[in-house]
Amino acid sequence: MAKNKTAVTNASVGDFIKAVIDTDKRADCKTIMAMMRAATGKRARMWGGTIVGFGSYEYRYASGKEGEWPLTGLSPRAQNIAIYVMPGFEKYKALLKKLGKHKIGKSCLYIKRLSDVDESVLNTLIERSVKDMNKKYNSG
Repeated sequence: MAKNKTAVTNASVGDFIKAVIDTDKRADCKTIMAMMRAATGKRARMWGGTIVGFGSYEYRYASGKEGEWPLTGLSPRAQNIAIYVMPGFEKYKALLKKLGKHKIGKSCLYIKRLSDVDESVLNTLIERSVKDMNKKYNSG
């Protein structure tokens, strides 16, 4: 069985965040990371070279593919901050309507800056998604 390319590393989260050139984006990431730490009760760890993850769960698909992934996390990218909402967004449509300016992918929420969204709604979204993941994967 092939291993995931993205796995926990021993790289420094602090050094990674310090290297974010845009000072506003760096500050936004620190605020979001505090939300994620509070929601998971776990310290941040680097997953691969670009994802800051909190907690983890083990999954196994019907195809037999299995692996480990963070319960939640973020990745500061050139155009936006990707926030990992692992259950996807189907259960959170009402929250998304109140969130503010954002885009979504399958399990990624993209925001340009934290000031574009309602921080309390984002925090609730992170908390609920972590709770749902812990329930589904018994990863609390």
